[in-house]
Amino acid sequence: MPLPKIVAHRGASAYEPEHTMAAFRRAVSDGADAIECDVRLTRDGEIVCIHDRDVSRTSNGKGVVSEQSLESLAQADFGRWPSGRTWPGRADDAAPEPIVRFEQLVELAVDSGVGLAIETKHPVRFGGAIESAVVRLLTDYGLADNSDDMRIRVMSFSYLAIKRMAELAPAIGTVYLAEHPHGVNRGAVPNNARAIGPSIEVVRRDPQIVARAHAAGRQVHVWTVDEREDALLCAEHGVDAIITNRPSDVRRWLESSRHS
Repeated sequence: MPLPKIVAHRGASAYEPEHTMAAFRRAVSDGADAIECDVRLTRDGEIVCIHDRDVSRTSNGKGVVSEQSLESLAQADFGRWPSGRTWPGRADDAAPEPIVRFEQLVELAVDSGVGLAIETKHPVRFGGAIESAVVRLLTDYGLADNSDDMRIRVMSFSYLAIKRMAELAPAIGTVYLAEHPHGVNRGAVPNNARAIGPSIEVVRRDPQIVARAHAAGRQVHVWTVDEREDALLCAEHGVDAIITNRPSDVRRWLESSRHS
């Protein structure tokens, strides 16, 4: 049985500040198969990589992403916390980590060959405009044909976002995310979702969800897997992709288990 693909959650975010180019480059150097990122639109229509609707948790800036221009957001340092203290492990005089434009990450993927797992956030101010913007950019870079199956995938907790992606770009793989078992039970998954994305808590409670999804012709991408026992559980049950903050650790655990 092949090992699961390893997807770096917000980059290698156990080691570098989440959603920064430092975290994304670390994921590549650590051998991640793909990088996961969350995307939102700024007030002026730029796609940026950030999880929260507000920048205050992950930077020394303030305010809602959709209410600010890219120029305004670029003033914040995402290598510093709101207190002004640098992210753990970084020098006090470390260079600032500006917000990452999604295009920068796409360029890294093109240059390195790493895959992308792109989560569109909902509900948001601009509604379905985020999927349209993502598809346009992926198309510009020749990544929308998805000739390498599931190298590029779009993920969402939104049922409508998954359906929208199938209409905009049917060749791009889609992953329907779910925090609770009822979200991935039969009949609750969009027909065009190529994969389900249960949390590791769901898989711990019901490991057979993997076999059921495979029987229905779908892959299983599990988040967020940061403990050795969980990584080995996923591998044992044939999970297709593990989404983790610790890509190098997960790879080491899986490979050592295979050879033990």
